[in-house]
Amino acid sequence: MGVVALCQANLSSRFEFATATRIVFGAGTFQEVGSIAAALGRRALVVTGRNTARAGPLLEVLARSGVEGTTFSAVGEPTLETVRLGLERARSGECDLVIGFGGGSALDTAKAIAVLLGNEGDVLDYLEVIGRGRVLEHPGRPCMAIPTTAGTGSEVTRNAVLSSPEHRVKVSLRSPFLLPRVALVDPELTYTMPPAVTAATGLDALTQLVEPFVSVRANPLTDALCREGMMRVARSLRRAWRTGEAAAREDMALAALLSGMALANAGLGAAHGFAAALGGHFPAPHGALCARLLPPVMAANLRALQERAPESPALARYEEVARLLTGDPGATADDGVAWVDDLVAELDIPSLAAYGVTAGDFPSLVRQAAASSSMKANPVLLTAEEMEGILEIAWKGERPFARTGVRIGR
Repeated sequence: MGVVALCQANLSSRFEFATATRIVFGAGTFQEVGSIAAALGRRALVVTGRNTARAGPLLEVLARSGVEGTTFSAVGEPTLETVRLGLERARSGECDLVIGFGGGSALDTAKAIAVLLGNEGDVLDYLEVIGRGRVLEHPGRPCMAIPTTAGTGSEVTRNAVLSSPEHRVKVSLRSPFLLPRVALVDPELTYTMPPAVTAATGLDALTQLVEPFVSVRANPLTDALCREGMMRVARSLRRAWRTGEAAAREDMALAALLSGMALANAGLGAAHGFAAALGGHFPAPHGALCARLLPPVMAANLRALQERAPESPALARYEEVARLLTGDPGATADDGVAWVDDLVAELDIPSLAAYGVTAGDFPSLVRQAAASSSMKANPVLLTAEEMEGILEIAWKGERPFARTGVRIGR
C-alpha cells in the first residue's frame, strides 16, 4: 500500500459526524411545521428571501399552533449588514426561535442570526479571514431550516456563508452551534422552482457530492451519502429541469440534503474554493459558478493525481463517480468528466465571462482560492498554473471534455 493510500485509510478509521438534531423529510411535511416550532419557541423570526409574501402559508401554520411569526427579508446574498439588521429585528421582537424559509441565502442568514442571539459582540468578531476569528462559545436560539430550493444543503451544515462588499469577499461563520435544531425538507416546496434555479441548485448539489467523495477527509458515512446522492442526481436532475415532475423533485431534494451532510463532515474542494473567491467579486449564483467550474476541476485533479500521486485512492474514487453518473460499469474517470461537462452545457449554465470575469482577474482569484478553507480538502495540491487553466476553461465556456456517446441520465 502506498503512502497516500495508507494516510487515506488512517483518516477514514477515525472520524466525527455531526448534523441537524432532527431531520424531517417528505412530501407534505410542511404541515408539521407548527407543532415542531411550538416545541422550540413562541415568537419566531421568519427569515425569507426577497418576497416575504411567500411565507404567508408558513405564518398561518405557525399561528394555528400558537407561534407568532415576524418576517425578515434577506435580499440576495447574505451580507454582514443583513445579519446585523436581522439581529436587531429579532431582539426588538423578543424572538426565541429563528426559522429560515427559502434558498441557501435565507437559511444561512437565519442560522447566523440564531447563533449570534446567544453570543455577545458583532458578527465580524467571529468571522474567519476578515474578522477576529473568535470562537462562538454559547448555543444560540433554536433554529429551524426549511429549504425551498434543492441544492445548497444549508439545512444541515455548520456554517453560514456571508458576503462582505467592503472586503469584496465571501467568508464563513463556523461553529457546531450553527447546525439547525430541526431541518424540515418538503420536496413540494421546490415544485415552483424555475428551470434556471433548478439547474444551478441541482448542479451545486452534485458538486457537493463529488467533492466530499474525493476529499482527503472522506469517511465511510459521507461516502455512503455521496453515492446515494450522486445516483439520484444522475437519474433526476434533467427531469426536474425539463418537466419538474414530482418524483424527480423528491430525488433532488434528498440529494441536496445528503450533499449538505457530506460537505459538513468531509469538506469540499477546488470548485468551491474558486466559487467563494468569485462570489465575493461578481454577482453570480453560487450554484452556477460551481457547475461551470466542476468539469475543469475534475479534469485538473485527475491529471495532477496521475502525474504526482498515482497511488492516491482518489483516482479510483473518480472512476466510481463516473460509474455512478453514467450507469456504465466500464466507465472511466474521463467519462465522468465528460458526463458532467455535457450536463452543464445542456442545462445552459453560462460561462464565467458572462458574469463579468476577465482574464486579468485570474491571478487574484487564484490567490484567494488557494487560501480558502475548501481548498484544504482537495485531493491534490494544484499549482497556480493548473488553477489558472481551470479558470480559463470555465471563463471561455469551452468544452474540451465533451465526448460523443457518453450517456446523460438514465
